[in-house]
Amino acid sequence: MPPVESLPSSAPPAAPRVHLVDATYELFRSWFGAPPARAPDGREVGAVRGLAATLLRLVRDEGATHVGCATDHVVRSFRNDLYAGYKTDEGVPPALLAQFELAEELMRALGFVVWAMVDFEADDALATAAARYAPLASQVLVASPDKDLAQCVRGTHVVQLDRRKGLVLDEAAVLAKHGVPPVSIPDWLALVGDSADGYPGLPGWGAKSAAAVLRVHGHLEDIPADPAEWRVAVRGAPRLAATLAAGRDEAALYKTLATLRLDAPVPEPLAELAWQGARPELRELAPALGLEGLLARVPLWSR
Repeated sequence: MPPVESLPSSAPPAAPRVHLVDATYELFRSWFGAPPARAPDGREVGAVRGLAATLLRLVRDEGATHVGCATDHVVRSFRNDLYAGYKTDEGVPPALLAQFELAEELMRALGFVVWAMVDFEADDALATAAARYAPLASQVLVASPDKDLAQCVRGTHVVQLDRRKGLVLDEAAVLAKHGVPPVSIPDWLALVGDSADGYPGLPGWGAKSAAAVLRVHGHLEDIPADPAEWRVAVRGAPRLAATLAAGRDEAALYKTLATLRLDAPVPEPLAELAWQGARPELRELAPALGLEGLLARVPLWSR
C-alpha cells in the first residue's frame, strides 16, 4: 500500500500577541535614565541609543513578534487648539527634541512600523491601533504606564504594560489602581486633572472622591446635580456638587482632552506589524551615529 501523503493544514495561523509601544515615553525615559552619547558629528544620541536598545530587548528577550511604535513627531496637537494650557514642547531640552525625528529613522531601520503623529498624539495612535487590532489578536499589550492609556484596556484582552516595572494592568487592575474602570478614565481625569498634559481638573475633586462618584455614576454627564441623589457617600458632597455645577463646561472640555481618538492614521494591516528583522540601512546608520554596538545585538536581519 503506497504511503499516504500528508496534506497541508488548512487551519488558520494562531492569532498573534500585539505590542504597541509608546516610543515617545521610551525616548523620554532613555533621556533621563540612560547615559549621554555623542555621534561622530557631535550630535547627542543617548536617548535614541536607549530607545533602540529597549526595542531590541522587546523582540529578542521578551518574545514580541508584532510591534507598532507611536511617536509625537511634534509635541503640539489638535488639543492645543482646544485648550491654550495644553502641553507643548516648552521645557523639553533642545538636545532631546533634536532626537525625535532621528528616533523615527532609527526605529524604521530596526524594522519596526512607526506611526509619527503630527495633528494627533502618539497616545491617539496607540488607542486607534488597540481598537483596530484587538479583534485580530490573541492579546494587545499597550506598552506605556501613562494613565490616560488605561482607557484602552478591555478585560484581559487589551492590557496596559509597564515594562519598567514589569507590570501588566488588565481591567481589574485598572479599577484597583485608579478606582474606576477603563471606560471612566477620561471622566476621572477631567475631574482630577492631568498635570503632565496641562489641564487642572476641577477644584476640590481629588482622586478618591472622583473615583467614588464615578464608580457609581460612570460618566460626568450622569452625575446628578443634586448630591442627595448620589448613590454613594462622599465627604464634602455639597461643595463638590456646587463646583461641578459651576464647572460643567470646563469639565466637558477636560474630558474631551483626556479622551483618546480612535481615528488616528494607522493604516497598516496587522500582518505588516510582524517584525522581520533589522533593515540593511541600519548597517550604515548605526556607525554614522556612533552606535556600532547595536549591530551585534540585532537578533535577526531582513532580506
